[in-house]
Amino acid sequence: MREHASTMGPLVPGKARHVRLQPMSGGSIRLRGGFWGRRQVLNREVTIPHGMRMLEEAGNLENLRLAAGLTQGEYHDPVFRDSDVYKVLEAIAWERQHGPDADQERFLSSSAALIAAAQAPDGYLNSHVQVCEPGRRFENPAMNHELYCAGHLFQAAVAEARSGDGPALLEPTAKRFADYLEVVLTKERPHFVPGHPEIETALVETYRQTGLASRLELASTLLRRRGQRRLTWRSFGPEYFQDDMPLTEAGRVRGHVVRALYLLTGAIDTYVETGQKDLFQACLDQWDDAVSTKTYITGGMGSRHEDEAFGKPFELPSDHAYCETCAAIASIMWSWRLSLVTGEARFADLVERTLYNGFLSGWGLDGKSFFYVNPLKSAGNQRKPWFWCACCPPNIMRLLASLEYYLASHTERGVQLHQIAQVSVRQPIADGLFAFDVSTGYPFETSAAIEVKQAPEVEVDLEVRVPAWADGASVTLNGRPGPSEPDSDGYLHVRRTWRAGDDMVVSFPDRARVMRPDPRIDAIRSCVALERGPLVYCVESEGTKDVALDELVVPIDASAYREQHLDISGEPVVALSGPAKRRTVTTGAVLPYEDVGAAKELSVREAADVTAVPYFTWANRGEAHMRVWLPASDQ
Repeated sequence: MREHASTMGPLVPGKARHVRLQPMSGGSIRLRGGFWGRRQVLNREVTIPHGMRMLEEAGNLENLRLAAGLTQGEYHDPVFRDSDVYKVLEAIAWERQHGPDADQERFLSSSAALIAAAQAPDGYLNSHVQVCEPGRRFENPAMNHELYCAGHLFQAAVAEARSGDGPALLEPTAKRFADYLEVVLTKERPHFVPGHPEIETALVETYRQTGLASRLELASTLLRRRGQRRLTWRSFGPEYFQDDMPLTEAGRVRGHVVRALYLLTGAIDTYVETGQKDLFQACLDQWDDAVSTKTYITGGMGSRHEDEAFGKPFELPSDHAYCETCAAIASIMWSWRLSLVTGEARFADLVERTLYNGFLSGWGLDGKSFFYVNPLKSAGNQRKPWFWCACCPPNIMRLLASLEYYLASHTERGVQLHQIAQVSVRQPIADGLFAFDVSTGYPFETSAAIEVKQAPEVEVDLEVRVPAWADGASVTLNGRPGPSEPDSDGYLHVRRTWRAGDDMVVSFPDRARVMRPDPRIDAIRSCVALERGPLVYCVESEGTKDVALDELVVPIDASAYREQHLDISGEPVVALSGPAKRRTVTTGAVLPYEDVGAAKELSVREAADVTAVPYFTWANRGEAHMRVWLPASDQ
């Protein structure tokens, strides 16, 4: 892989491929403090080191030692623990672009050596099968996760190759495994379909890195094989595995959420490199279905605990919401790719909603506690330092370490800002350099100041997404009113010959918004939720002064809510406070139902103000009840 090595990000489509926009290359964009910059530092200094320790404590590294014959003992389940190692290594590789870290580099080197030692002589690598089921390779396609783990190894190898100048430690192992898989999956097992997609997108990125067309061909082959109705496991049928019908005929998302979204991510990657239009249309159709009928207000996806799956249209219960953190990450990866292909703001809108809410809620403010599940109503969930099934924490690490690559893009004529963040951009345009800094207090301050540092002597486009939640925007350019109407794709578009010192300020409304659900969502009918900027808010029992959350009735008038500055576990936030009512029914009925005509008077009395906090901060002050959706009053 080293022949193409340079500092690049996790997604590098060819310039002549089927994308309108190109992702930024390494060094072209950097977070410089601000909301996400602080979090990237926390990930580097706390979360990744925590993950390195937990891989040892939980037995992930020991499993590889068992496979390598370096030790003896019991295997540590579940079967896909190798993937956690690979994701942490990928995070370390992306993080090294922000500066060297000696401990992380040593961990990467020692882990790469261990992985190489565990690999079988013919190139196969999966510690569970090698230790627990030798001789039974690919015998359980539904649940053994062999290709899922392989995909994460390939992505870690790509990240390492793109992020450093030293020897590629993971590349030889990944190449041998990919070579092995090409032979087995095309000649020996021509009908094999992996139960958990992930390898598809990894193979495409490996092709982009190495130029080996056979990697892309294998990704396309695996996508086209799906739909044979061969994958089943216990009570889970083919629909759970997206194997009930061909990908291009489904028209709707279904089954296990993370599996579905990784599959669709691989499909859009394959389209970009091959131009297979039916794959692109399948992604659009399923994105529309997911967003319009199966997505929570937080951007979370997955309403069923028993199979971590999508439900039926508008089946979006708050208390039983699954909304796995990995599903939020997969959604971000999928929508980001659709942003690049189409240039349409709706995909970046979902990325923003999911980043600030459905994703960020899964990561504790201390950097070392996590949620696997992110419900919208809770009777007292607690964050945990790790999980038996620990797919989410390492996934958080790799996304945060590479986050800048999801914020902006470029064309031959300019730069597009998809997400408002405090960044420095240094992008070659034409025969010069277009350089600018963004200063912002986003998401609590919904404005951004863009200062041009350098520009070529030609017209350059600068585009800024107008969020779907924003009711208009205001722009000043060097102190004078600028264009404030977005184009048809949802972006403010300024084309001019820029000069060093030019200053552009973009502002969006920062008022509280009261949101109501589609009436087809039974679970939250007659309820409302609060938003401000890109943030969804929730009410914890700590913010209601001993009033039970289920007794609260909140006003629907947005002007009733005032801003309040709070500190939550060291995190300064803008909270929303407003007058709530307390409602109780004292009927004396044996059952919790009664004849409306015979009901006694409904007791409604004023309660103390209710304080709503950003959803991503919940359960950081200890165990507490929480609700996003609250019964509404028109008074």
